[in-house]
Amino acid sequence: MLEMTAEPLLQVPIPAIPKLMLMRAEHPSIAFYRFLYDTVGRDYAWVDRKALSDSELAGIIHDERVEVWVMHVAGQPAGFFEIDGRSAPELVELLYLGLVPEFHGRGLGKWLLAEAIRACWAQKPERVIVETCTLDGPAARPARWREASPCPDCG
Repeated sequence: MLEMTAEPLLQVPIPAIPKLMLMRAEHPSIAFYRFLYDTVGRDYAWVDRKALSDSELAGIIHDERVEVWVMHVAGQPAGFFEIDGRSAPELVELLYLGLVPEFHGRGLGKWLLAEAIRACWAQKPERVIVETCTLDGPAARPARWREASPCPDCG
């Protein structure tokens, strides 16, 4: 887990990709959420949400304090992030963030992370944490985050 205790000044330009859009998915369907989670996380051992029943998952992602944001490129889902604000204002968690594999290497990841951080700080928390572990991609642990505690799931 990585932590921020102050809002950073982010200077990440919008990628020069035509038809790029980031939009909050309000009450996403369980099938769509599972598609995003499975597609983005399959190479990184994302398994937590797979163990949940549809009703358990709906109880999380349909909570008004949980935000699921989806990035589209030319109408296709290209990545997403999920923010858990249920502990705000003390804490907002960036739980999941990633790209659909076909969209890696296009300069989208840094921009999506910057937008996720902005969305976290828009809730005016005292601190923001991100769930990550050593199984995540090499860009998942940026230097501006400080280590808050070790990942219990990946040693």
